Amino acid sequence: PFIRAARARIREDLDAAMLRDPAAETRADVAVNSPGLHAIWMYRLAHRLWDKGPQWRPAARLLSTLTRAVTGVEIHPGARIGRRFFIDHGMGVVIGATAVVGDDVMLYHGVTLGGRSLARGTKRHPTVGDRVTIGAGARVLGDIEIGDDVQIGANSVVVKPVPAGAVAT
Repeated sequence: PFIRAARARIREDLDAAMLRDPAAETRADVAVNSPGLHAIWMYRLAHRLWDKGPQWRPAARLLSTLTRAVTGVEIHPGARIGRRFFIDHGMGVVIGATAVVGDDVMLYHGVTLGGRSLARGTKRHPTVGDRVTIGAGARVLGDIEIGDDVQIGANSVVVKPVPAGAVAT
């Protein structure tokens, strides 16, 4: 059952990439050449380790560190990321430990879902709704809510909640 579910999830991720990346020609091309997808797949494995408990967390962090070195994408294994998530280009994306990302979300390169507080044991990163697109270089910072169907423009700095359906620039 795990292998079958993993294959279905990989196909779903590939379909999302094909849908959102006009330069993608084939699933095989995307599977081999998309650092954003590689980072997502390694995140999913690291997240499974993270959720197994404290004894597995050093291994999860090591996997995320190795993934960052290879892809240029840093996703903390404690983050919660939904289905059909896609990172186009990937380089420079940072997703913090307490970030929550909905389904069908797309990030471009250089996006940060970061914290504004140094407090331990609290939610410090954004919650991003479903079907959100965040443009290149955008920074979404703090424990704020980004509603469903939001578009955040390139190089925007967002530190306040954004209601569903809005455009933030």
